[in-house]
Amino acid sequence: MKQSPGCVPVMSSPVFFGLLSFNFSDLWSWAAWLCLLYVLVKAYKLYLKWRALVKALSPYDGPKRHWLYGNAREFLEDGNDLEIMVRYAEQYPYAYPLWLGNFFATLTICHPDYAKAILSRQDPKDNFAYHFITPWIGKGLLVLSGQKWFQHRRLLTPGFHYDVLKPYVKLMSDCVHVMLDKWERLIPDENPVELFHHVSLMTLDSIMKCAFSYQSNCQMDSESAYIKAVYKLSNLVDYRFFCLPYHNDLIFHLSPHGFQFRRALKIAHEHTDKVIKERKQSLKEEMELEKIQKKRHLDFLDILLCAKDENGQGLSNEDLRAEVDTFMFEGHDTTASGISWILYSLAKYPEHQEKCREEIREVLGKRTTVEWEDLGKLPYITMCIKESMRLFPPVPEVARQLKEPITFFDGRSLPKGAIVVLCIYAINRCPSVWEDPEVFDPLRFSPENSSTRHSHAFLPFSAGGRNCIGQNFAMNEMKVAVALTLQKFELHPDPEREPLKRSQLVLRSLNGIHINLKKIDCDKIKNI
Repeated sequence: MKQSPGCVPVMSSPVFFGLLSFNFSDLWSWAAWLCLLYVLVKAYKLYLKWRALVKALSPYDGPKRHWLYGNAREFLEDGNDLEIMVRYAEQYPYAYPLWLGNFFATLTICHPDYAKAILSRQDPKDNFAYHFITPWIGKGLLVLSGQKWFQHRRLLTPGFHYDVLKPYVKLMSDCVHVMLDKWERLIPDENPVELFHHVSLMTLDSIMKCAFSYQSNCQMDSESAYIKAVYKLSNLVDYRFFCLPYHNDLIFHLSPHGFQFRRALKIAHEHTDKVIKERKQSLKEEMELEKIQKKRHLDFLDILLCAKDENGQGLSNEDLRAEVDTFMFEGHDTTASGISWILYSLAKYPEHQEKCREEIREVLGKRTTVEWEDLGKLPYITMCIKESMRLFPPVPEVARQLKEPITFFDGRSLPKGAIVVLCIYAINRCPSVWEDPEVFDPLRFSPENSSTRHSHAFLPFSAGGRNCIGQNFAMNEMKVAVALTLQKFELHPDPEREPLKRSQLVLRSLNGIHINLKKIDCDKIKNI
């Protein structure tokens, strides 16, 4: 065959002979060198990160840390972790660093002056702490920052006006009565009642009836798919936070727990979408909020669906679901924690329990339902609730990531990007503010004592621009629950099961919160 000029047959080309003579061991050598280079680059980046953390936190004294684990092994999740943080707060006033390993550290704030400096800013929530819950609640008010947070806050604020909150009190009373009737049926067993489970179902029932006009019946049907999904999601988020390998998204996604999380997530989101879809259809038929109010109470979901910004734009479907799921989560678990710990506190201190009961008798008389006008007539109960939230804050810690550097009043500073944890549990016990901080004394919250106290010494609902938008809703529900419970039962602690406090998404107890119940003679009440 005639060969074209300038063309070399492949079989006789130098490239072909070069391939035949190629030593594949050289390929493995190159691969090994590339892997080594990758590891070295990663190690150098970690070194730079470690050096930056050490430099940023060098002005702050703190507990000694292990060369590998940091301070992680000091916190055993045995019910004493929060007390360790209080002890550190006594040793290192204002703030101290805590290390999780060698490449992640936070500045833990434990004094009102430092807390005020942080909460007076608009720093976003720490993505590390809230990253695990975002797939569930979406990017709603809890995790948003910047202009979009301002927009959502402005649109949602009318949903917490007292005219909207007013009709909720009757619904709250009804939900509490369902719970108390269940407790009455448990009394013949003569076993202590574990509060948190029952109270959590009650607050979930309440939030769904008040804020979404949804008849859930979850207190009597706790086996429903949605209720089980909410509990599963809460538990898995908590578990993931404390399981270091699960901090990696891929590892968690591929794990059995990741599969359970996605399955529960699908159920929860389908339920939320159903509630929103049904209400949208209802609003189309009713058209105006004034017409809605004539048929039923105006609720949080009505406000959400009808809210418009200055350009006439409402919330997107994604934003709607995020705000509904956020309020569903924040509105039931945090309030359940608050109610459970106040009932435990009153069981532990019978003299304050009796004073509360006397106040209830004066205000309610023979009535068994709390009304809106009653809420302002319960000053001693209000003081007891606040004192319980001081000792047992429903949210023991919150985190922020600095979007700008900060310099505190004492000259110490932190750079942009640093993560701070406000230990509300320790701040609420700060000995320079609270005399005998471990003593349960409701009179700390008398008008006279409250007027002279540091503005950031008591932070159950945080403070500043990002304070809890639903705090009035929560306080109302706690007052209703305490009043109706003490009207019906005497509470006594279970001496064999002292609660072991654990900071999860909210303050819980490792072994539950147990109290003994004794039904009050109704005839005695009627004759008063």
